[in-house]
Amino acid sequence: MRTQPPEDRAAQHLHPCQPVCSFSGPRASRRNKAPHPPQSSRHAGLTPIMPGLLSLPALCHFLLPWAFTIFHKALGDPAPHPSPHYLLPPIHEVIHSRRGATATLPCVLGAQPPSYKVRWSKVEPGELREVLILVTNGLHARGYGPLGGRARMRRGHRLDASLVIEGVRLEDEGRYRCELINGIEDESVALTLSLEGVVFPYQPSRGRYQFNYYEAKQACEEQDGRLATYAQLYQAWTEGLDWCNAGWLLEGSVRYPVLTARAPCGGRGRPGIRSYGPRDRHRDRYDAFCFTSMTAGHVFFVPGRLTLSEAHAACRRRGATVAKVGHLYAAWKFSGLDQCDGGWLADGSVRFPITSPRPRCGGLPDPGVRSFGFPRAQQAAFGTYCYSE
Repeated sequence: MRTQPPEDRAAQHLHPCQPVCSFSGPRASRRNKAPHPPQSSRHAGLTPIMPGLLSLPALCHFLLPWAFTIFHKALGDPAPHPSPHYLLPPIHEVIHSRRGATATLPCVLGAQPPSYKVRWSKVEPGELREVLILVTNGLHARGYGPLGGRARMRRGHRLDASLVIEGVRLEDEGRYRCELINGIEDESVALTLSLEGVVFPYQPSRGRYQFNYYEAKQACEEQDGRLATYAQLYQAWTEGLDWCNAGWLLEGSVRYPVLTARAPCGGRGRPGIRSYGPRDRHRDRYDAFCFTSMTAGHVFFVPGRLTLSEAHAACRRRGATVAKVGHLYAAWKFSGLDQCDGGWLADGSVRFPITSPRPRCGGLPDPGVRSFGFPRAQQAAFGTYCYSE
């Protein structure tokens, strides 16, 4: 008994009509050619058909699409999702803003349902939950949660359900959802509010790897920041952040960015974001990667040989406070602050910002904020950086 070649069996499995309908190629022509074609046939290779019946090629033309559909359904391919019936897809899914600005998240209806509500919520990556912000029925709106007092509807026209956030804060960054509830089939669109900012690594005076997740989160907030997201850390890595200590991120993972691969930093593989994966938020201890954005005030340097307490007094005399680490990074990033003098900061560390690298200002070839660590608070050897609004 002749064994059918494997490729022919595969072809039969994938294309039920292929053996009958295929007339191209030398193997197919030999296999489908009749041993004794009728003498009355005027065209070799064509099978006579009865009048009024579909030819085999025409039959396959109708059956093949059906066969492919059944085949893909058998494989479990997902059915295409229908587009929203009422909500229009946003032109831009990422909305860029800065701290203190007013941001608008667009959500527009293509048609108005007879009865509906629009529900705005924010997805919190750290807690894996959605926080309700605002609910409206088109006429009246009610705000919820800490964002509710700063959130309102734009109401540009009767089909406008866009959300306006005033006085944008660091914690406002993230993913938002506009959900239409009409009692039949709910629809939603997702948008991301992205703040322009800077990521900085942070560790306390006690040394490296002292924070659990919640302590890292609090430490960033005390330095005018918040825990960075993975997307923010990745963006900082593309802009030149190279740091060999692992730190917590907002999602609960622990990572560190490496531009120059080296043995102490995960080996000599390719550059990238090294990951420790999800860790125990209460037990495991690492540093923190914080994120901050433009501030409403400004940072300035007061020269001198001051102790930490004298630095606080010097800033108070000028109607200011000793700057936090986040203030200094924001001034370096957005105002181009360049000062080749170490100065006290509020956490007891001594740092200085460099925009134009030079040999006697830290000795590193790239711009950044240099650190002297945490000297003794009684050491009278540095000026101070003050922050004033």
